[in-house]
Amino acid sequence: QVQLVESGGGLVQAGGSLRLSCVVSGRSIRSYTIGWFRQAPGNEREFVAGINWNGDSTVYVDSVKGRFTISRDNGENTVYLQMNSLKAEDKAVYYCAADRSHSDYVAITLTDYDYWGQGTQVTVSS
Repeated sequence: QVQLVESGGGLVQAGGSLRLSCVVSGRSIRSYTIGWFRQAPGNEREFVAGINWNGDSTVYVDSVKGRFTISRDNGENTVYLQMNSLKAEDKAVYYCAADRSHSDYVAITLTDYDYWGQGTQVTVSS
């Protein structure tokens, strides 16, 4: 059974930074694309960033480009989301998800992902 556990969320002032971690257990992530999504109250869950199985392709939603960086450590079965220059609009529950298709391309739609974590709350005070 593949399980994903997010951590690293919390309360931060606008302009601050957080690093989210997604630890995967039950299977090596070496062949998985990993994505980060977020959901704010009253909003649909949206794609934030993704990294393909070998790390040579990353995709970001426009609103976080230049501020967020996704990376992976396959040896640790962990994917990270470094979030800098946080804004009030970044407040949301952040989820990581795994796409087992072994594609070279990063999927950005929810239905392309097979496994999901429970989420970690990020709150940004202005």
